[in-house]
Amino acid sequence: MPHRPHLAQLRRLLLLPCSSVPVPVPARRLSSPRAMASSSVSAAAAAAQAGGAVAAAEYEDVMGRLSSLITQKVRAHSGNRGNQWDLMAHYLQILELEEPIARMKVIHVAGTKGKGSTCTFTEAILRSCGFSTGLFTSPHLMDVRERFRLNGVDISEEKFLKYFWWCWNKLKEKTDDDIPMPTYFRFLALLAFKIFSAEQVDVAVLEVGLGGKFDATNVVEAPVVCGIASLGYDHMEILGNTLGEIAGEKAGIFKKGVPAYTAPQPEEAMIALKQRASELGVSLQVAHPLEPHQLKDQHLGLRGEHQYVNAGLAVALASTWLEKQGHVERIPLNRTDPLPDQFISGLSNAYLQGRAQIITDSQVNSGEEDKDCSLVFYLDGAHSPESMEICARWFSHVTKEDRTVPSSMVQSQSCGNSQKILLFNCMSVRDPMRLLPHLLDTLTQNGVHFDMALFVPNQSQYNKLGTNSSAPAEPEQIDLSWQLSLQRVWQKLLHGMNNTNSSENSLVFESLPLAMEWLRTNARQNRSTSFQVLVTGSLHLVGDVLRLVKK
Repeated sequence: MPHRPHLAQLRRLLLLPCSSVPVPVPARRLSSPRAMASSSVSAAAAAAQAGGAVAAAEYEDVMGRLSSLITQKVRAHSGNRGNQWDLMAHYLQILELEEPIARMKVIHVAGTKGKGSTCTFTEAILRSCGFSTGLFTSPHLMDVRERFRLNGVDISEEKFLKYFWWCWNKLKEKTDDDIPMPTYFRFLALLAFKIFSAEQVDVAVLEVGLGGKFDATNVVEAPVVCGIASLGYDHMEILGNTLGEIAGEKAGIFKKGVPAYTAPQPEEAMIALKQRASELGVSLQVAHPLEPHQLKDQHLGLRGEHQYVNAGLAVALASTWLEKQGHVERIPLNRTDPLPDQFISGLSNAYLQGRAQIITDSQVNSGEEDKDCSLVFYLDGAHSPESMEICARWFSHVTKEDRTVPSSMVQSQSCGNSQKILLFNCMSVRDPMRLLPHLLDTLTQNGVHFDMALFVPNQSQYNKLGTNSSAPAEPEQIDLSWQLSLQRVWQKLLHGMNNTNSSENSLVFESLPLAMEWLRTNARQNRSTSFQVLVTGSLHLVGDVLRLVKK
C-alpha cells in the first residue's frame, strides 16, 4: 500500500552522485572566511533546490493519483444519476467523518449559474465579520488547490499533501471490488470535509458540483441554510430537459426544517422549488438582487451586472447563518438600507478567477518597443445559454467603456483601432446552437461584432492533472472534429447557408498555444491596433489561457 514518501529518502535519492566509482580528490587549501560563507550559501541553495525538487515530485505523484480517479464514463452515464449513492456513506465511515460533518456549520448552495460567485461572496462576508472560513468550489482553473480555500486563501501545498495522504491511504486500505475508490469529484468533496473539520473552521461554504440530490456534497444532513442560485438549461443529459426537472434536482439539497433562499427564478423553476420546499416544510424565500446604493459607493469584487443577483443571495445566506449562530446584531436591518460595513467590505473584496476577469498579455504589452501594442483577454467561463447572454453584455460594456478597465489595460492613445476576437470551445455534451446564437445576438444588440473567431481544443484535455505537458506534436494525433463543427455553426450563424470562405472570419487551431502565438504575432505586427479577445464557453479553456498568460 503506498504511503506518503519520506522526504529524507527522496532527498537522498536526488543528492546521490551519478556513479559510485571513487573520484580523486584534489589537495585542499585553507578556505578564507569569504569562501567559506560563499560555500555555505551554495550548499543552502543546493539543499533548497533539492527540497523543491522533492516537493514537486511528491505533488506530481499526488496529481497522478487524483487523475486515476477520473472516470471515462460520459456524463449521462447512469452512474452519474445517483447509482451507488450509498457508497458515500461507506466512505464517510472509512474516513470517520460522520461526526465532524454533523458538527460543521455549513452553507450549501446549488444552481445552474452564479453558484460559485454566490459562495465566494458569502464566504467573503463572513470572513469580513471575523469568522474562520472554509470554501469548496469547482472546477479549478490552474491548480486543484483552488477548490479549497481557508480564510480566503487557497490551501497551502503542505496542508493539501498532508490531508490528501491521510484520506488516500485510509481509503486504499478499506476499499475493494465491492466498495471501489471514490470517483474524482467524490474524493475531492471528502477531502474538503476532512480539511474543514481538521482546520476547525467556523463556517464551511459548499458549492454543489452538479445537480444537487445526488451530488457528493449532499451528504450534509443538517446545513445551517441552503441557497439556490439562478437556474437555467445545463447538464440536461443528467438533470432533465425542462426547467422544472432541473429545479427538482437542485432542490434535492433542501433539508427538513432548514431555511432556504433562492435567487429570482423563471416561473416553471420556481413552481418546482416551492413544491419541494412545501413537501419538506422548508421556509423558502426569494433573495432579491442587491441595489448599488446598498454598497455606499463601493463596487462588487466580482464584475458584471448579474453579480448583484448573486450578491443579494449571498447577503441573505450570510445573514441567516449569523442569525442562527446568535449574531443578530450583525445582520442588515432590512433589504433596502445600506449594508453593514463588514458586509460591504466582504462583497467589495471578493475574488474568483475566470468570471468577468480582464488580464493583459505581458509578453506583448511589456517593453518600450511594444508600448503601442495591446493584447487583452476578457475571460468568462460562461457555458449555458443564459450565462452566454450575460457574458456578451459584460464584454460589450467593458470594451466600450474604458473607465471599467484598469488603467494599465486601456489601449494607448495611439491605438486608433480595435479588433474583437472570440476564442471559444465548449464540451461536446453541450449544444453549440444553444450557446453561440445567444452570444452573437446579444453582442449584435449592443453594437459589438467579432472580427475573427478562433476555435481550439482545451489544452488541459491532453494534460494529466497538474502537469504542463503539451498537446500531441503530430497533427494526425489531434481530433479537431468538434472544433470544426463549432466553426460550421458559427459560419451558419454569420452567413446562413451560404458557402462563405470561413478562413476570412474564423480559424480552427490544433492547440491553444498555436492560437496564442497567432494572437501575439498579430498584436506585435499591428502596433496601432488593440486586440480584445473574449475567452468563453468553458472554464477549462479559461484556465488554460490563464496558465499560458501567467507562465
